[in-house]
Amino acid sequence: MSFGSDSPFGGPPRPQEPQRPSNPSGKKASPLTLTIFAVVILVAVFVFLSNFYADILWFNQLGFSEVYWTERIAKLVIFLIALVLMAVPMWFSMRSAYKHRPVYAPNSNRPDSMSRYQAQLEPVRRFLMVGIPLVIGIFAAVAVAGQWQTILLFFNQVGFGSTDPQFNMDLGFFVFSLPFIALVNGFLISVVLLSGVAGLLTHYLYGGIRVEERGGITVGKAARVHTAVVVGIFLLFQAVNFWIGQYETLTDQSGRVAGALYKDVHAVIPAQMILAIVAILIAITFVIAAINGRWRLPLIGTAMLVATMIVASGVYPFLVQQYKVVPSQKALESEYIERNIEMTRLAFGLDDVEVTDYDAKISTEKNALAKETATTANIRLLDPNLVSAAFAQLQQFRGYYTFAETLNVDRYEIDGKVEDTVIAAREVNVDPTDTWVNQHINYTHGYGLVAAYGNRVAAGGRPDFMLGGIPTSGDLITDKEYEPRIYFGENSPSYSIVGGPDEGWTDQELDRPGTGGENQDTRYTFKGDGGPNVGNLFNRLVYALKFASTDLLLSQNVNSESQILYDRDPRDRVSKVAPYLTLDSQAYPAIVDGRVQWIIDGYTTSNDFPYSQQQQLDSAVTDSLTNAQDLSLTGRVNYLRNSVKATVDAYDGSVKLYAWDTEDPILQSWQKIFPTALNPLDDMSAELMEHVRYPEDMFKVQREVLTTYHVDNPDAFYESNDAWAVPDDPTSSAAGVKQPPYFMSLKMPTQDEASFSLTSTFIPAAAANGQQRNVLFGFLSANADAGSTPGEKADDYGKLRLLELPRDTAVPGPGQAQQNFDTNTRVTTELNLLRQGASEVKNGNLLSLPVGGGILYVQPVYVQSSGQTSYPTLRKVLVSFGDKVGFADTLAEALDEVFGGDSGAVTGETEGVSPSEDPEGEAEPTQTDTEKLTEALADANEAIKNGQEALANGDFGAYGESQKQLEDALNRAMEADAAINGTAVEGDVKLDEGQNNDASQSPAPTDGAEG
Repeated sequence: MSFGSDSPFGGPPRPQEPQRPSNPSGKKASPLTLTIFAVVILVAVFVFLSNFYADILWFNQLGFSEVYWTERIAKLVIFLIALVLMAVPMWFSMRSAYKHRPVYAPNSNRPDSMSRYQAQLEPVRRFLMVGIPLVIGIFAAVAVAGQWQTILLFFNQVGFGSTDPQFNMDLGFFVFSLPFIALVNGFLISVVLLSGVAGLLTHYLYGGIRVEERGGITVGKAARVHTAVVVGIFLLFQAVNFWIGQYETLTDQSGRVAGALYKDVHAVIPAQMILAIVAILIAITFVIAAINGRWRLPLIGTAMLVATMIVASGVYPFLVQQYKVVPSQKALESEYIERNIEMTRLAFGLDDVEVTDYDAKISTEKNALAKETATTANIRLLDPNLVSAAFAQLQQFRGYYTFAETLNVDRYEIDGKVEDTVIAAREVNVDPTDTWVNQHINYTHGYGLVAAYGNRVAAGGRPDFMLGGIPTSGDLITDKEYEPRIYFGENSPSYSIVGGPDEGWTDQELDRPGTGGENQDTRYTFKGDGGPNVGNLFNRLVYALKFASTDLLLSQNVNSESQILYDRDPRDRVSKVAPYLTLDSQAYPAIVDGRVQWIIDGYTTSNDFPYSQQQQLDSAVTDSLTNAQDLSLTGRVNYLRNSVKATVDAYDGSVKLYAWDTEDPILQSWQKIFPTALNPLDDMSAELMEHVRYPEDMFKVQREVLTTYHVDNPDAFYESNDAWAVPDDPTSSAAGVKQPPYFMSLKMPTQDEASFSLTSTFIPAAAANGQQRNVLFGFLSANADAGSTPGEKADDYGKLRLLELPRDTAVPGPGQAQQNFDTNTRVTTELNLLRQGASEVKNGNLLSLPVGGGILYVQPVYVQSSGQTSYPTLRKVLVSFGDKVGFADTLAEALDEVFGGDSGAVTGETEGVSPSEDPEGEAEPTQTDTEKLTEALADANEAIKNGQEALANGDFGAYGESQKQLEDALNRAMEADAAINGTAVEGDVKLDEGQNNDASQSPAPTDGAEG
């Protein structure tokens, strides 16, 4: 047997291997083949790079190029470092095994098997020894680059300024450092294992490891040394794993509560320290064995390490838990449960909840609400979840407009008084089957916001609009420069081509219905800076590839000044420029400084906060109004902060991020990474501050945490005898879905004045047998009003107030209150009458209010007739206090029924009515010209519908009556339109009773009435 000179076994030099021709066949590829191949490669590269170029244009246009380049450069650097760390050791391991191979390795029981394999591998050996490490390195590097946020946060971390209760280390170590150390150590362990496996396979293929004929395995010296080095390095990294394991017990979720409990502190943590030391010592013995060739000690040490792991990590903690903790768990775990309560509350912003015992009563008396004007005057009767159809019928005007199914609640100051409003954006509605020109050139934007008073309705139960019409008018517009157009919204087209030269260009975009007698819809050309320019051929080609559209490339509607607007959903835009944020599921519109702005809440989260209980976010934020595909908060976290308020301009799509929670260390770390991306709080204007509200998803998570963590006594917490639950929505047809929180203005018993708030209720958790009492145990309110001082949050903003009700008083919960409504004989009788004629009765949101020394429930009742153009109108109001139920046409009347004939309440329904005008208190509120126009058009639609039905039935008398009603409605509409536009009425409309009028034939004065 002979060995090469570079073999550890010694021997004469290895003979030279014959050179093989690189192209044995001698054939060459034809020029045409090479050309086609080159063209295909170039096209593929261009398509790939065009997406990057489009992203660069998009970020540059928005002014967030710093975010784009910081993220991409960070990913690239991390990728290259990870690639080198994985590929080089693996290549070195394989190269070392090949270099120290035996020259003439003895054959196995199949004499030519290894020689045959070697002969087959030899032509591609060099390629494989580079290619395999490179491919595995690329896959590993891609995975590590995906963790760029963890890595950047580690290098830019900001301390929390407070320490954990076990190791007394800054909380930033657990949030920033520990995830990074675990990531790097885990990656290096993978490097060692994969390199070791690759080296051992190479040893085997080239005879360094041999399987003998009788089943034995012979390992050469080079392979033994190689193995010893790999195992030694692996043990060193495993020692680091053991060491950080003791800190990871503080975020462990497997115990009764999160964090290190008695077993962890007294058994697991010491065991991890011991295992780390033992692993280091055994790693040293392997290194020594690699030098002196004595393997007995490291093998014994390895066996001892395995035994120690079994005993220290498994057996001993089990014995401690089973025979010491379990018999006295309540006493032994009390200290650690207290830690969990404190840290969980801190992590979810619940460390400063104002808890008040509220001795709620269920009996009623006269004038009980006389001192509750601040709340009763603002009780919201307009349900934003039901009135979208009413907004559409009364304010849509054209088929190319639409409203969201669920509207938003905000507040505006009108004549010195803050009014709760139901508000929605009138967005463009594009038919996806329409032509390319209509989808992307003509129908480009919506028009204006529509808002209605929350605490009252107009005649016929319709919304009482404070803002509406086209052109937009109403009490909310105080700025003559108001820009109503909505190019960026939740229902915008995927992309639009807009813009044109200042001179010689014909407007192409459908803007709004004509006014002042105009029959044609007006057209418009976008004037802002809303997207990348596609005026040159190269940019147009890039975006034609991006959107797979030849029309975009060839259309003559694209000019030198054209811009392309895309990624138009406000939440999508914010998520792209702030990839480090988790966004709230709701974006809501507001008029801010003369512009329509979408406002979005951004969160910083972590799952590494010590002793904090994880929350399943998607479960916590799901309720009867949420849409599963719209949820942004998913997964599990144990730390949550509303760190950023973001705005998206509805006209030009500009995005602004404001640092809201300036004390959040995670946000401070991101500000170090992206120093120019966030604006300071001082930059927020007074109008923007007025419309910032408490984040809805965060409130949902907090109320979910409080179902358990309202208890602050460790013993009571351990016993779980006072667990709560969020009640199911009694108005939902789906079973088992939570009641959503509600925005409303109210005055809590501990407040001096009313504030815009977000509220929810609690009932006792279900018992072990599944039964659940639907009585009220808690009422939670968050002050959602940030004030009106520029760049300064109101002192009371975000204040959480929890009313705890007595456990021995059966105050009805929402489900029980709804049952009281549904089983009341008078209520069911009158509702059955309302259902006659195929009408549908819809229960509005069930509001809970802590007034009159107890809990008042208010529910509006809507009725919707059959027909495609029908919409819900408010017909009745249900009220309950204790077990008493009121049911009347108005809120005031329903309250009086409950509170002995005179509740003493002042409600929003009486706004705008003076005693001299209405001595009986029954007159309708004063209407604005816009509201008169809206009502007249609705009446015209109704008259058209009645006329068509009368004709179909052959009832010419009813048809003639409907024509008179239509004539009256159109004349009123013309008068209102003239008042709005400051023009004179040109004459009354006269209809021939024999004429078959429809919506297209009706001379709609301003906006047209849709039939």
